[in-house]
Amino acid sequence: MSRQIVLVGHCNIDGPRLEREFSNKLRDTEVTRVNNDDDLERASESNCAMLMINREPVGFDRDGLEIVRKLKESHPDLRVMLVSDYEDAQAEAQQLGALPGFGKSEIGSDKLIRRIEDALETQDAK
Repeated sequence: MSRQIVLVGHCNIDGPRLEREFSNKLRDTEVTRVNNDDDLERASESNCAMLMINREPVGFDRDGLEIVRKLKESHPDLRVMLVSDYEDAQAEAQQLGALPGFGKSEIGSDKLIRRIEDALETQDAK
């Protein structure tokens, strides 16, 4: 069974990089992108495994932390991560209920793939 990761608000450079990285290295995982509120709402209502929210999301009128806050308020069990190299933003996202996220500087690292696999396996076990 395929799991779905949804990339939220990623630009046309980083979005495809993340899609390739996760599609190539994570087994049984489908990666899609959303860049507007309507598609985000559909994704949050779907059975996706995780949403990865850009700190400065393209196509949205608010920052990634506000998106995390709203999603966790309306869907507390939804698994979300913030994509940001800023430690303070990561800490705030986790206080809002997000999983430990990652920065774009980590793309391509084995550590990142292990972190995502661990988060997905935890989800699969539920």
